[in-house]
Amino acid sequence: MKIAIKNLGAIKQAEFTLGELTIICGGNNTGKTYATYALFGFLSFWRDVFSIKVPDGDVRRLLNEGSIELDIQDYIDRAQTILKNGCNAFTEQLPHVFASSDKHFSESQFLVDLDSSDIQPIPIFDRTMGAAKTQLFSISKKADSPLVTITLLIEKEKVRIPQEVISRIIGDALKDIVFGHLFPRPFIASAERTGAAIFRKELNFARNRLLEEMSSMEKDINPFELLSKVYTDYALPVKSNVDFTRQLEELAKKDSFIAKEHPEILNDFTDIIGGDYLVTKNDELYFVPKGKRIKLTMDESSSAVRSLLDIGFYLRHVAAPGDLLMVDEPELNLHPENQRRVARLFARLVNIGIKVFITTHSDYVIKELNTLIMLNQGGKRLMALAERENYSDSEMLDPKKVKVYIAEEALIMLDGAQRKTRCQTLVQADIDSKLGIDARSFDKTIEDMNRIQDEIVWGEDE
Repeated sequence: MKIAIKNLGAIKQAEFTLGELTIICGGNNTGKTYATYALFGFLSFWRDVFSIKVPDGDVRRLLNEGSIELDIQDYIDRAQTILKNGCNAFTEQLPHVFASSDKHFSESQFLVDLDSSDIQPIPIFDRTMGAAKTQLFSISKKADSPLVTITLLIEKEKVRIPQEVISRIIGDALKDIVFGHLFPRPFIASAERTGAAIFRKELNFARNRLLEEMSSMEKDINPFELLSKVYTDYALPVKSNVDFTRQLEELAKKDSFIAKEHPEILNDFTDIIGGDYLVTKNDELYFVPKGKRIKLTMDESSSAVRSLLDIGFYLRHVAAPGDLLMVDEPELNLHPENQRRVARLFARLVNIGIKVFITTHSDYVIKELNTLIMLNQGGKRLMALAERENYSDSEMLDPKKVKVYIAEEALIMLDGAQRKTRCQTLVQADIDSKLGIDARSFDKTIEDMNRIQDEIVWGEDE
């Protein structure tokens, strides 16, 4: 999947391809977060808001005949047009994604390019829709058939669902059949996640207070519209973090596939934070340090514990194969040693089927990922080195799975231009199986520091 963006924050024009592990690095105010938030916003919009339009005639035919069949190939043939319409609709929502003025995005564009050969329907699909414990209709597709069958499960005279709702439900199913395997479910940990961990109770109180006020109003209101205004000053990823922390008590009742199939990953995460998170029945959140009989609130816990809260609950309770875990500045509040360990954690997640997308300022994160790429070459000497330094096979990184981009100024050919222009963009970094990632964004700073220190130590007095 290739993403193209124009006039988005500091970025004039750029393209990047989503890998199994995607990294955007660079200086401050270079557009890293804009690219990240836009991608998260699109994936959320595509999954939760955008729907394929189903002809009204098909819906009427379903209600009249009780069952219809739709040829999925008709929608595959129109897939690129459907995708373009989705991108255009999302571009109009960019001000809401970033909680900013419309004028800042008047010339912005967000496009997704899929290889036509990848647009194939999933072989089997089966979904039943209902309301009030009553099954209303089913949507199914068999492995050996291009037909999608929609069948009413109650007498057509008893159907009380508006036609536009039925059209939406069918459109969402068609979207999942055609595109579901191409667009991962996103989960994001924004750079503001530490604050969300501290103030989760206050945020709950504010929302509950609003609900109480709504219940006392006599005039008709749209509750969804009113609730959406609670956090209008925050970008969508921040809102997502807030909503996630509000649901920790319910989330804690579930186990992710990592908890069931890869508990060793959770054990390593516990070692990184030095303990475990605990949510009580009263929705109280604590951190329990390893080997100690005390419970610490988030206020009393370290900033590292708070910054990894969302990621910890995601891994233990929510993660599913094929997800896209997005982390803005994973190094936030972490000691260099733990930055290295988080990098190794990301590699392990990639190797069990979770895509990872990060933005980073950390040379420690990049160099540790370099180590995993270079050790992946194998051979007797490197295998002995990996064993001596306690690296496992599950942490080795195939360079083909990694995409790295540097947010910086570069000469590029803008669309419609006849000569290259120097502007802010994303430049793909080279990745070599022997030398790792060419992250020049950090190299110059490190070289300057080394040069100055060498002169301090070895320079001669005049």
